[in-house]
Amino acid sequence: MWLGLLLALALLVGWVVWLVRRLAVAPCWGEVLAEPTERRLRRGVAAAIVVGTALLVVAEVLQRSVDPGPWRPVFWVGLTWVAFVWYLTLTLALVAVVCGVLRLARRRAWRDRVARVGAIGSVAVATVVTGYGLVEAASVRTTEVDVTVADLDPALDGLRVAVVSDLHVGPVRDAGFVGSVVGRVNAADVDLVVLAGDYADGAEEHVGPYLDPLEGLEATYGAVAVTGNHEFINGDAEATLERLEGLGVTALRNDHVVVERDGAALVVAGVQDAYGTGDEAADPEAALEGVAPDEPVLYVAHQPSQVHQAAEADLGIDVQFSGHTHGGQLWPFGWLVRLDQPTLAGVDEVDGIQVVTSRGAGAWGPPVRVAAPPEVVVVTLRQG
Repeated sequence: MWLGLLLALALLVGWVVWLVRRLAVAPCWGEVLAEPTERRLRRGVAAAIVVGTALLVVAEVLQRSVDPGPWRPVFWVGLTWVAFVWYLTLTLALVAVVCGVLRLARRRAWRDRVARVGAIGSVAVATVVTGYGLVEAASVRTTEVDVTVADLDPALDGLRVAVVSDLHVGPVRDAGFVGSVVGRVNAADVDLVVLAGDYADGAEEHVGPYLDPLEGLEATYGAVAVTGNHEFINGDAEATLERLEGLGVTALRNDHVVVERDGAALVVAGVQDAYGTGDEAADPEAALEGVAPDEPVLYVAHQPSQVHQAAEADLGIDVQFSGHTHGGQLWPFGWLVRLDQPTLAGVDEVDGIQVVTSRGAGAWGPPVRVAAPPEVVVVTLRQG
């Protein structure tokens, strides 16, 4: 454990030193600035990067152990710094490559100019992209899709299901955000709401009340919910489900419910997240125990990759609803997510099962989204 912490600290310090050097040393500011100005620039750059990184560390350490209310400004700045410094690093790395080529070509004057312009440009790019990402993350939209289900009874044709995933309330988002999502769902006039996990970041006793507006969800057949990986990371998966049940939501712990309309039946099954272990491990067979093979089945599992387990069990699942991926959240992380998950967002077929993956309504870590806008997905079921 201690070795891992020391390694992480060494990497963090090395990263901070690299950033300071690329912004304050490599550009050779002394060639264009007076000595007092250059000295103030170096100190200012170093102070900004150290303070930002320190706030990030404080936010990461405290967010799961304290009431986030009084600390929200610290969380906002520290977690937003993650996105800013990520794009700063990407652009500075590109500048460093160009400077390296010019150095090998013995074009020192050009290298110094590129380093200076690149340093200023990198800060500008990171600021603009992060600002855009803050606005994007705060603008939840409704995405409408149609999904064809082969076994669907004509009486169920047109049934509308809202998929709400990855609220991640806590350090940055609170009850007001959840209330706005509830309003968006209610405006869509849906028959069923599926809550697909990752509700909060932080101790349930502190951030759980932020979920209370979910009690206002309006749907003909109510709302169902499953756990996400963050419920297990937080260590309060069961407490979260119990809170949701108190709000009138049906928690699916490897279980199912049946929706009936005009004599037609639709099975809605849900499993625990893949992070669950022991009695809380995902169990598709238990979730669909007693369900006939020819019954239409909607299957809720937080991670798209859980479709593999469902397909292996060969339980006749028609559609899986998931979240987890955030659509990558910060470009280009989507490429990395695809290494772990079979789909990133939208509707895909995996192992013969249709998978509807939401990019999620909230944001994990930084309240920033770049090229991965937040959404509530409204699925209209169509007879195949």
